[in-house]
Amino acid sequence: QALRLPPLIDAFPATSLNRDLYFWLAALCAVDPQPHLSWLARNQAAVLAITRGYPGLAASYGRLVEAEIARRPQISKLAPDEARQEQAIRDALRRPGSVVELPAARRPPHPVLLWLRPEFPAAGKPHPNKSQDQPSQAASAPQSDKKRRMAEYTEMPERKGGLLLFRPESIFSWTEYAKVEHETKENEDQDLAQAADDLDVIAIARDGKSVAKKLRMMLDLPPSEGDNHLPLDESKMLPEWDYRTHTLKPDQCRVNTIPLADAKPCALPEHLKRDQQRLRRQFSALLPVRLRLKTQPEGNDIDIDPYIRHLAHNAGAETRFYLDQRKRERDLACLLLADLSLSTEAWVGEERRVIDVIRDSMFLFSEALSVTRDRFALYGFSSQQRTDVRFHTLKTFNEPYDDTVRGRINSISPAYYTRMGAAIRHATEILGRQKARERLLLLLTDGKPNDADLYEGRYGIEDTRKALIAARQQGLRPFCVTVDQEAHEYLPHIFGKDNFIIIRKPSELPARLPLLYALLTR
Repeated sequence: QALRLPPLIDAFPATSLNRDLYFWLAALCAVDPQPHLSWLARNQAAVLAITRGYPGLAASYGRLVEAEIARRPQISKLAPDEARQEQAIRDALRRPGSVVELPAARRPPHPVLLWLRPEFPAAGKPHPNKSQDQPSQAASAPQSDKKRRMAEYTEMPERKGGLLLFRPESIFSWTEYAKVEHETKENEDQDLAQAADDLDVIAIARDGKSVAKKLRMMLDLPPSEGDNHLPLDESKMLPEWDYRTHTLKPDQCRVNTIPLADAKPCALPEHLKRDQQRLRRQFSALLPVRLRLKTQPEGNDIDIDPYIRHLAHNAGAETRFYLDQRKRERDLACLLLADLSLSTEAWVGEERRVIDVIRDSMFLFSEALSVTRDRFALYGFSSQQRTDVRFHTLKTFNEPYDDTVRGRINSISPAYYTRMGAAIRHATEILGRQKARERLLLLLTDGKPNDADLYEGRYGIEDTRKALIAARQQGLRPFCVTVDQEAHEYLPHIFGKDNFIIIRKPSELPARLPLLYALLTR
């Protein structure tokens, strides 16, 4: 893990106090014993832990408290509610643990330099149940637009005033609220995509009313409150290639392995049962078989024809008249890595999204490989810049394919971006530990590498290409399956001309993926 500190702290007039504050904040970040507590209680608990565990910092803390109180606003000049809040903070600073609750006030308190900042939910109240929305019978078919736009959740403002009594600036603020059902917006008078392009950030809110016209858009929304507290199996730092300096920068990406522990076990979806039966019949031909070898120097049975020839011709020391049987085993290990970024929420027809096609593909792929008894693992990935690459565990190599795994596959959903290089490096480590004659790294995606930083464009492409080169050097065989119809523009450079396939009709992917695996491993 990394503790990132500011290059300079210049909060107090005295250099010694700024130095003490620097070390104090470093200690506070290292301790922070109870993250589930409120901001006030959490910081008081952390202060108590430091002053009791590290007596040398207790004296520094006393000096810092007095300096912090001296720079804080005067209580006599504050409104009554703000004054009560400020007094509670001062009491908590001087006597950590003495204040249980921060008094309410119209404004947030003045920042406390000696404490960690509060962690506000990324997306809080504006998430009412979808059932509140009323579908419109007169709604037209939604338009589609593949352009990504910045968006944020917000509350729908209430307009209760009279028709003529309003502030002029509200004319501009009202245009920034889009009536939506998740990724749709209403505008009956002009082209919807043009209207969306006029906004820097699209505000998303619900009012439970029907809409007459819709536009399906891909929005870059902040994570929900629960996203910040996902359970982790493992967290590790991985390098990243910077083509501008031709260097592999160490510890650039944090990969968080996330178990889908809350997924409910389920059976194979009913609409896949017919394909499952067909694939099981086809893949049964790949089961290990016994080969009967003739004219062997050793064996359990006599090969009668060469033995008779040996006796008839008095062939001397010739002894190759035995029969032997050997079992032809498939020594394979395959890791299927699925792109679960937000772009997979795009629609490929009237009723199916890319994520639905990927889900069905993983189901049928697993059903087919369970027949051959080939070792395989299933993972998915998405990212929020280099500090949060999410690696979702669907099935490890050591797990059987059962209803538990099916439940995990059934629970996958789109989120965020596609930092492909870090995900491939982590998958390479997992697959590289498998002892098999052939190790196949199969990537399932719908677009090129991208993230909400410099990973967009050539940087991401070159980093992914470098990760694949490293995978080949470890004896793995990477192969990409994509539904992006423009992939021919970049995949030859990333994977090589013979190491990818473009599925022209995404709806055919579930049936074609298992057959493609059979061709790659025959």
